[in-house]
Amino acid sequence: MIINTAKSLAMAFGLLLLTGPADALDKADLILSSNHVVLMTGEQKSQPLAIAITNQRIVWIGSHMKAKNIKGKHVNYGEQSILPGFIDAHGHASYLAFATQVANLASPPVGSVKTMQELQEQLKSFIKEKELAPGEWVIGLGYDDSLLKEQRHPTKQDLDAVSTVNPIYLIHVSSHLGAANSLGLSLANITQNSIDPPGGKIRRMKGSQEPNGVFEETAAYPLQKLAMTSYKDPLGSVKEAMKIYASNGITTAQDGASSPESIALMRAADAQGLLNLDVITYPIGQGDAGTLIDSTVFGEYQGRLKVGGIKLILDGSPQGKTAYLTQPYFMPPHGQEADYKGYPLIPQEAASEFVKTYSEAGIPIMAHANGDAAADMLIRSIEDAKITSDHRTIMIHAQTVREDQLDQMKQLGIIPSYFSTHTFYWGDWHRDSVFGLKRASRISPTFSTLKRNMPFTVHNDAPVVPPDMIRLLWSTTNRLTRSGKVLGENQKISTYDALKAMTVNAAYQHFEEDIKGTIEVGKLADLVVLSENPLSMQIQDLLNLSVVATYSHGQEIYHTNAAEL
Repeated sequence: MIINTAKSLAMAFGLLLLTGPADALDKADLILSSNHVVLMTGEQKSQPLAIAITNQRIVWIGSHMKAKNIKGKHVNYGEQSILPGFIDAHGHASYLAFATQVANLASPPVGSVKTMQELQEQLKSFIKEKELAPGEWVIGLGYDDSLLKEQRHPTKQDLDAVSTVNPIYLIHVSSHLGAANSLGLSLANITQNSIDPPGGKIRRMKGSQEPNGVFEETAAYPLQKLAMTSYKDPLGSVKEAMKIYASNGITTAQDGASSPESIALMRAADAQGLLNLDVITYPIGQGDAGTLIDSTVFGEYQGRLKVGGIKLILDGSPQGKTAYLTQPYFMPPHGQEADYKGYPLIPQEAASEFVKTYSEAGIPIMAHANGDAAADMLIRSIEDAKITSDHRTIMIHAQTVREDQLDQMKQLGIIPSYFSTHTFYWGDWHRDSVFGLKRASRISPTFSTLKRNMPFTVHNDAPVVPPDMIRLLWSTTNRLTRSGKVLGENQKISTYDALKAMTVNAAYQHFEEDIKGTIEVGKLADLVVLSENPLSMQIQDLLNLSVVATYSHGQEIYHTNAAEL
């Protein structure tokens, strides 16, 4: 299994880690001090401590008094707190980079679009601002039919009203649906004679086979591929994405569902020194598994980039109503019958074969499974594979896992990674339209998982929502919806347990618990400084936290106001 230990890495880099008395340390590259250091090693409290860093590593931890004897650059954060750097348990770094160059069509608080007219106006302004010539693609990201006044997706007629000379493609906030104008459809050669691809749907005009411009899942891939040809500054966008991660206290980002092109982009960015934090990629594994295994080095950092494993996508999105459920949707989407349950993107036989192939090769697997029927698919695939190694298969999102499934997952060693900001962004929608109250109250069942003593992580799935780790912490502990109602009171967990999901468990998920996730001698100096001590705050006040500084491998990559001694 691809596990790197702190000891082996230290030997590889020729590091001498200090394990003797504090007095033995004479100097360090950097010494950080705070009255509220949260080590995340088990004690659910902060401590007044200093942290000495040399050659990217933590080499000493001790009292403020003893730290004064260490030569080097001293930074004192006083009442501000120091924690292990936040780890992105699931997201899409290359996609976040791409998102910096397209029109923001999100609704508040991420964007400003509330109506179809505002969406159209935003696109027109984007065309004018970017001075797009006729024929150039217009791409928008983040529209949300559940939050638009009209409660529907934009159709080709809506987008033709924006432009008939520029092809337009919009990506739904879930990234599992999209919409195009007539010119976009024409360029992709999508007509009334086009058939639905496996794992996808072309939505049609009522009473006909004419496409209405809206696409689900794999049916959207051809348009998205065409639209991506308009990507003008990929390296610049990666640089911007790294700034976004750093400003949110993230020291390890993830690029889930990577393509060969996005991995090549990340390698090129790293070669130019644009990656100032670690990025772990997970290429899509639903293709030629043998070729991928033979052509890819898994589990080893090359610069700041590592291929951590592979990503399977078993179903779609609950907010887009394409997730695969065992029970019907509370309110079926447009054009579907009352017994509609969504659908899988690949059949069970294929899922089982992929899991077996990758697990036999010792390659970690992350599998997107939002609906409980998709969760059943992953559970069965792991059972079929009869894995005996420490595989740490991750069920991404796991939004609707049932209690009996959690029992199976614990037995099989499957780790859930919950998209727990769903309670805020789509909690009202899930309660009133997607699942109904009973099922919606159990989305992201963090307490059910915690009481089973199972490791789990939480994530934002950026850029589906911004990589805002403070809102993630607040959402996981409060479970408040946009309307201010609690969704699932009995699934709340403590601030410390939520932080553990974002640090300790996230490192474990990535097979990096020996080098990340806690503040300990020998580990990488990946740290975040917060404006207050989260452990002393009321959970409802956690949104008042802000990121003061971020350190990756001992280097400051973001700051607001550090006070140097």
